[in-house]
Amino acid sequence: MDGNTLVNSLVVGLLVGGLARLVVAGRTAAPVWLTLALGVAAALLGAIVLGLVGVVPTRPAVLPLLVQGGFAAASVAVAVLAAGRPGGPGAVRSPAHGARPPAGPGSGREESP
Repeated sequence: MDGNTLVNSLVVGLLVGGLARLVVAGRTAAPVWLTLALGVAAALLGAIVLGLVGVVPTRPAVLPLLVQGGFAAASVAVAVLAAGRPGGPGAVRSPAHGARPPAGPGSGREESP
């Protein structure tokens, strides 16, 4: 793997990670830095897989770009979908300022009539 492959992986990963944030509507629980980092890491993984398979990039290097972009897009999509939406199902919500949590079994408090 040469320096050109590393730079290409970095650029492809940042582009795919950034585009993924634009494509996903609304807020997600996954921070921006995570989608960018996953895009770069997955694009590097795609470059490593291509190197192990024996694909030598030629000019124009369409196949390596497609493989790196595919790896990056898949990993970012999985991460964003797995993170879900803030306040969605499974999100931990803290009680409002000064509000008491609801009484229930095992809470140590009795419900008032």
